[in-house]
Parts: sequence; C-alpha cells; structure tokens
Amino acid sequence: MSKINIVLHEPEIPQNTGNIARTCAATGASLHLIRPLGFAIDDKKLKRAGLDYWHQLDITYYDGISDFYAKHLDAAVYYFSTKAKHVYTEITYPDPVYIMFGKETKGLPEELLHSNPDRCVRLPMREGLRSLNLSNTVAVAVYEILRQSDFADLKTAGELTRFTWEE
Repeated sequence: MSKINIVLHEPEIPQNTGNIARTCAATGASLHLIRPLGFAIDDKKLKRAGLDYWHQLDITYYDGISDFYAKHLDAAVYYFSTKAKHVYTEITYPDPVYIMFGKETKGLPEELLHSNPDRCVRLPMREGLRSLNLSNTVAVAVYEILRQSDFADLKTAGELTRFTWEE
C-alpha cells in the first residue's frame, strides 16, 4: 500500500479537518497539520466530523511550514491548488508521497507554488468557480493515489447485511 501523507497548511474550518481525518482513518493515510490552526483540536465540530475514528489516526502537528520542511527534508510533496497548471491525474505519485493543501480562504502561498511548478496540481472544474470543498478535494486526491496502487491493502468488496452477493 502506498504511504499517503495528507498535509493541511493552516486549516481554518474544523468540520473540513474532521472529514479529512475520517478519510485518513478509512484509508490509512497520515494527517499532518501545520499551525496556526483556525480552531482548537478539542473543537466539538472537529470531533463530530471525524466521529469515533480519532483513535485510528496517525496525526502530527508542526509549528509553521518551516518546521514541517525541517522534519521532511527529502519528502516528495505535491501541492494541490486551483492555481496549478497540471491536472492531478497526470502525475504518477511516488511512495511515500505528501500531498499538501492550503487554508480554505486563501489556498497555499503563491511563493510555494511558484517555486514548485512541476509538483503543483489541480482538479479540473468549470470556469468562473472559485474552488471545491477542501475535504472533497483531499478525498479525490487520496483515492487517485490509491487507485494507482490498485487499492493495495484496502477492502474493495462490500457485503450486504441481509443478502449475499452472487459469485
């Protein structure tokens, strides 16, 4: 299974981070939160969105983006932004991979994007719209990376409660 690391740069909305935490728990991805955060970690909205999955999370906190980079010197980081020139499906993601997302109101700093043009990717969307919801974007990105590894180590078939699937 690919080791996926989701990095949130200064997230502001607790519900988004909670939903992303739930995606991490379901897929085995690690969550990296770069401060400052727009909420307290004990925020009820954050916990409610992540429901009862918090004990299943691999979560790391950083005191700013320089702290993150100091601890991940050789990390392969891909930056998701509506300002990117490349589409997220054009990339063959390495293992391990770090996928970074910016704050909901501003995205990632443009200096960061400009200095990493080949690692900046976007989800296509209609002209004139600002962006997709952060937690939705993270889920799409994570599942593309998982698809590229054929969903290794994940349960791919569901089971019915009252019936059984025919072979």
